[in-house]
Amino acid sequence: MGSIRPAFDRRRRLRHCLIKAGAENLPDYELLQVMLFTSNPHADVETLVGELLDRFGSLAEVMSADTEALAAAGLSLPGADLHQRPVVSSWDKLVNYCTAQIAYSKVEEFHILFLDRKNALIKDERQQRGTIDHTPVYTREVIKRALELGASALILVHNHPSGDPTPSGSDVSVTNDIIRIAASLGITVYDHLIIGRGRHASLRELGLIPSEANKTGGDQNASASPRYSGVHDQNHT
Repeated sequence: MGSIRPAFDRRRRLRHCLIKAGAENLPDYELLQVMLFTSNPHADVETLVGELLDRFGSLAEVMSADTEALAAAGLSLPGADLHQRPVVSSWDKLVNYCTAQIAYSKVEEFHILFLDRKNALIKDERQQRGTIDHTPVYTREVIKRALELGASALILVHNHPSGDPTPSGSDVSVTNDIIRIAASLGITVYDHLIIGRGRHASLRELGLIPSEANKTGGDQNASASPRYSGVHDQNHT
């Protein structure tokens, strides 16, 4: 019991710091600890973080390390196996990974997970960072980046700083705009996940993404217009 309590207290302190200061203001070793606490609550996180940073040097290098490099070091990181396994068959791990990344951000962040033809992760990128209740989304930039990376499918992800993941009307609208253009170019949008605090919402599970979104080759006359839209946390107070 003596070793469990300090670990619990540290986890609670780090979570408080993340909420208060934001992920961008935490040092690399603390942000890595938060990420590892999320998926490995009983692990010796401090030791693992030390090993990761000793080997790779920084959080950026750890996050960009491929699965083989992590495995060679006898280490693992939340989301690392998403680069090998089909994301759509590792849904719980995907949600845990996204939660660790953005659930406690003080502002809205819009991320895109780019997948290959086997549904393995090519890249996870933050495309926009907004305010406490809004972040801009540019359909053209989403599609342009998907084509640059040769992605066959996308999963859209953003957070609601209020903690309530209930989708807003603009969340649904921008998702369907991206689906329409992506389909015309043979790119599938699997889902749009909204990450709250301790829970999440899936637009697909809520029936807010049309069933034809799984199909590609839609309206061939559609174009990646420069239209601006945005996702919005309607529950922020």
